Amino acid sequence: MSAVNKNNFYNLYQILDYRSSAHPKKTALFFGSKKITYGELKEKVDALSAGLAELGIAKEDKVCLWLYNSPEFVYSFFALIKLGATVVTINTLFKREEAHYIIEDSQAKAVICAIDKIDAAININLRVDSLEHVISVPKSFSSEVVVDFYSLFKQINQLKAVFDPDVTAEIIYTSGTTGRPKGAILTQYNLISNVLDSAAVLKVKKSDVFICILPLFHAFASTVCMLLPLFTGSSIVLMRSIRPFKRVIRAIVNRRVSVFVGVPSLFNILAGAKLPALMNLLLFLNPIRVCISGAAALPYKVWRSFEKKFHRPLLQGYGLTEASPVVSLNPLKNKKPESVGLPLNSLSARVVDKEGKVLPSQEVGELIIKGPSVMKGYYHLEEETKKTIKDGWLYTGDLAKIDEDGFIYIVGRIKEMINVRGLNVYPKEIEDLLYKYPGIKEAAVVGVKHVHKGEAPVAFIVADNVAPAAITHYLRQNLAPYKVPWRIIIKQTLPKNSTGKILKSELAAEFLKN
Repeated sequence: MSAVNKNNFYNLYQILDYRSSAHPKKTALFFGSKKITYGELKEKVDALSAGLAELGIAKEDKVCLWLYNSPEFVYSFFALIKLGATVVTINTLFKREEAHYIIEDSQAKAVICAIDKIDAAININLRVDSLEHVISVPKSFSSEVVVDFYSLFKQINQLKAVFDPDVTAEIIYTSGTTGRPKGAILTQYNLISNVLDSAAVLKVKKSDVFICILPLFHAFASTVCMLLPLFTGSSIVLMRSIRPFKRVIRAIVNRRVSVFVGVPSLFNILAGAKLPALMNLLLFLNPIRVCISGAAALPYKVWRSFEKKFHRPLLQGYGLTEASPVVSLNPLKNKKPESVGLPLNSLSARVVDKEGKVLPSQEVGELIIKGPSVMKGYYHLEEETKKTIKDGWLYTGDLAKIDEDGFIYIVGRIKEMINVRGLNVYPKEIEDLLYKYPGIKEAAVVGVKHVHKGEAPVAFIVADNVAPAAITHYLRQNLAPYKVPWRIIIKQTLPKNSTGKILKSELAAEFLKN
């Protein structure tokens, strides 16, 4: 990788240009039965960029991608990047009004959308002044408003890429758990730095094959499952959906996947799944060399069960959209499973108190980070940016501690911390204990108002053949009395977002209704 470093890359498109020149016949993307080489991928990107330029898309224009995982997502992403335009991703689970907010807030000039999003996009087009084009993959009916995605591919393209590391590559909107989503501005250099650091920790090779089952509209998948493998000349197995899961297993076996990227809920399912003997054998013989868990906390019980069953290393990492997004990752050797790992090479990490004073190791405070992958700021939200980035340090909002070896341990979100009669209760501490109890598959603890205590913890669990009274007894043996949940509620499932993160706000709202 000596020819590839941050100093000679100014545009993510150069990754594709470099790789297509180095090995044009190497497979870049697998999608179902399709195989797309690096040479073919670059040709598609160049042709699409010419069509988009002809449509009027130029440097710093915002274009929304409302697409499922597909080659068209990758073509669009890099074509826009080549033009110096800004990619704005939209969650494919979003309904019309949720998408309307992002398109309007980002002042998007165009939206490239999947066929089932066309009606919503046309409606939004009528209400958003900045939106000039609705581009459909594919076009399903005649309309002056809708442009057929495939009609934009031009045969001749003399366009040169916009080489500016400080130009905005992406605006990714955060989940908005504390209000309206905010658009994190990520530059070319932010993303290139993050990719390079991640590649170094994982020791990614050209021979690696990544499987991408997480949605590419999410920062974690976009960086780790798309940019990272393309940067290193690896191959990507693109999956539109995690369901049916048998198809994912077949893809892992048939494409000889070596890097498996997922979320805790997925690894939890795999750890408890009863797979046929032949499938177990095929997975055992498969060249998977590492599994990576991100987007949410990985319970120790899930890690232990997964590694024991599959005999493959499962590395927990940590990140947030505002950091492009990877902040830390456990090393391949000498990992600490209950930790989210060490900060990436270019990042510095500290834990501070409410006054911003740096705390010693093992003390809990807010995690702050500094480095080249920290976002430029929130799109047209100066005051929010000032609250989040101070003297170059990104205040994550996460409670954490750092041990003597520099490993980071996430305790929870500051806003999730529960105040019981003036005493701090961290939900993750209770959740970690719940996951160790036999029969509990999933657990989430939220704080609710209590007439005498101010706040009190309430636990929601998914479990087989367990009694709330027995769990309460178990917790009382392991926790101070004020930390023991006021109620334990057993459910069939817990609500999750598109990346598998449990939606605690919905659980708290559900409790209040009842």
